[in-house]
Amino acid sequence: MTAAVRLWQWLALALALAAPATAQTRPAADYANVQLRDPAKEAEAAALMATLRCLVCQGQSIADSDADMAGDMRSLVRQRVAAGESPAEVRDWLIARYGDYVTYDPPLSAVTLPLWLAPLVLVAIGAWIAGASFRRRKRPGDPS
Repeated sequence: MTAAVRLWQWLALALALAAPATAQTRPAADYANVQLRDPAKEAEAAALMATLRCLVCQGQSIADSDADMAGDMRSLVRQRVAAGESPAEVRDWLIARYGDYVTYDPPLSAVTLPLWLAPLVLVAIGAWIAGASFRRRKRPGDPS
């Protein structure tokens, strides 16, 4: 290998390693990390943000997540609440935009019906299995 080829390889490696450090980051949305001036409206927005799921993290609310998407959603919630919309209206708008998954408490519909019925079905199956298991057991003193 010639010295020129090695030099180009080292240069390419250095650029590849430096690329993440020089990547541009976009600033957070206006109200992502800034509370509203009106404490009552901020309380409404905070209560709503605690019930909305981060679409990136999937296990955290948008109030707890550090993801850029959660910051954008916090900003949207605060902007709409500051503009006079009720938390229910903002929640409905977010569900229309992102789907039922955005909320921790999805509404009952044909799509979410299995989600709501699954616990009941699982309890019924468990009770049936337990009953069958108890019936199969032989009692002491019963003739075999």
